[in-house]
Amino acid sequence: MAKSVSIKDSVSDRLFFVLDWLLLIFLLIVVAVPLFNVVSCSLSEPAAVGGGKVYLVPKGFSLDAYKALMKESTIMTGFFNTIIYTVAGTVLNIVVTLCCAYPLSRRDLLFKKPLMFFFSFTMLFSGGMMPSYLLIKSLGLLNSRWVMIIPGAMSVNNMIIARTFFMNTIPPELTEAAEIDGASDYRLIFSVVLPLSAPIIAVLTLFYAVGHWNSFFNCFLYITKPELFNLQVVLRNFMSNTKALMDTNGLTDSIAAAQDAALFQDVLKYAIIVFTSIPILMVYPFVQKHFVKGVMIGSLKG
Repeated sequence: MAKSVSIKDSVSDRLFFVLDWLLLIFLLIVVAVPLFNVVSCSLSEPAAVGGGKVYLVPKGFSLDAYKALMKESTIMTGFFNTIIYTVAGTVLNIVVTLCCAYPLSRRDLLFKKPLMFFFSFTMLFSGGMMPSYLLIKSLGLLNSRWVMIIPGAMSVNNMIIARTFFMNTIPPELTEAAEIDGASDYRLIFSVVLPLSAPIIAVLTLFYAVGHWNSFFNCFLYITKPELFNLQVVLRNFMSNTKALMDTNGLTDSIAAAQDAALFQDVLKYAIIVFTSIPILMVYPFVQKHFVKGVMIGSLKG
């Protein structure tokens, strides 16, 4: 029976691995410590936060800030609107991106190079803010939910990533074999292309969903009705004047008697940061297994 031969790492390799691990641990600390500190501050008493006594571990556990957020109706409305914008916008983004990326990955597509040039041109040049606003206004999209969904229907950068994925993952021989067997274009897409595209779909879903969830400027620019504000705009209004949240529903009377209002505003800001981050953190584990594979394959030159 043949003995397995193990190759020992050289001194330089071991030194590299040690330095690599030290660098990764350092980066983890740099990223994780501020996050834990924000969560701890949001769960601490205002006096402890204002006195600088909170560091990684909550001091005087308190959920008053989160209770104040949950009692505010405008925040719940903004949360509901953001879910609508994120879900509907992401679905539209995925459909449009794949419908554009797959044909551009085919060798038999006519005028493929000119089309790619025009798509790439939009990444470097745009009409600007005022022409975009006038276009949105002429289309009748101002103060409507569609203005948060339709204008950003596709990212050219994400389309190029998906196109590269198709070119490097789905060989032409596979599609040709399916066509010889009598598969139509629709059957080819739904039975061959999409089942093999789970990694890139997961990556695009995460990219687009995070973009919609954190979208602020479009809502701030194109929507003036408070009932259509997304969560980011609603929270921005409270970040600039958190006392308005405390005054609503008599919160000032119940909290200010025991805690200083200014200190509570600081804790409330930490709670807002955590509140807006939780949904994305909950989605990420479900797409993490596809994330690295989709990015690496989609980043290959094609």
